[in-house]
Amino acid sequence: MTRTGPRNLVTDVTGLRVGHGQDRHLCSGATVLLGDAPFTAGVHIMGGAPGTRETELLAPDRLVQEVDALVLSGGSAFGLDAASGVMDGLRAQGRGFQVAGHRVPIVPAAILFDLANGGAKDWDTNPYPALGRAALESASPDFDIGSHGAGLGATTATYAGGIGSASWVIEGGATVGALVAANPVGSVTVGQGPHFWAAPFEWQDEFGGLGPAPRADFAMPPVTKLAREATTLAIVATDATLTQAQLTRLAIAAHDGMARAIVPSHTQFDGDIVFAVSTGAGAAATPPDMVALGHAAATCLARAIARAVYHAYPPACMSHPSWRDAHLPLD
Repeated sequence: MTRTGPRNLVTDVTGLRVGHGQDRHLCSGATVLLGDAPFTAGVHIMGGAPGTRETELLAPDRLVQEVDALVLSGGSAFGLDAASGVMDGLRAQGRGFQVAGHRVPIVPAAILFDLANGGAKDWDTNPYPALGRAALESASPDFDIGSHGAGLGATTATYAGGIGSASWVIEGGATVGALVAANPVGSVTVGQGPHFWAAPFEWQDEFGGLGPAPRADFAMPPVTKLAREATTLAIVATDATLTQAQLTRLAIAAHDGMARAIVPSHTQFDGDIVFAVSTGAGAAATPPDMVALGHAAATCLARAIARAVYHAYPPACMSHPSWRDAHLPLD
């Protein structure tokens, strides 16, 4: 029987926490995924305009096998410094690998572009290290989705974007979860209507229960973003024990979730990236397990993208309407 975890969040994978740091005047923020202990991670990038930090460490042939946290941030290249704030906080906690008498936290990061969303971006000092530190300090198994953290200033082709999450306990007992900051060139809804592209994968009305659109509109959605102004950032996680090579394959499979929920996806103007995480609390994954885990990761990611937009209430600086303002004006 299909079921989600108790929270329907990526933190249904035991041992994971998520925190947000945000500034509604800046109209931007950062989100951190933190483990109770270091976790194994992989990554795969399909977008044409990625912005990342330390992702090369996650290749299966690299020396580093575990990381302390992952960061998703707004702010374009400025947002990569959110990871510095997380590193400082982790070091203060005594986290990180020990070398030559020092603790060095490993914190890969990815950023999205939200500099043109109307927020106050005339800072003298880069605000993102502080936002990263705030996200770390707020990390909890329970966290908000919608207009929060890295998704606070996010947009889609038609509506405000946001932070989304979803989970799935698959047959055999492994838990899979997804966390996403949805800021794509494409649209997550069909035409001008309220129906989500991800509707066939919805669980118990988690993004409105509208079902699929009566008729799919395959017309190209309006391209309202210019080059380098978009990106969907995602993390999929599981408690099954996976190697870095298996996590790389899991991240590749999870990209299907973006294509199920965003039209068009993986464009040359998006920096689409998926991190994959294993806490290693469960059994080692067999080849058949990998098929099931990949399907679950893609499904959770599609649902998380729709939930990000469904729950978004953007700050006043944003010009994009929320999905709720457009389709649930009395809610």
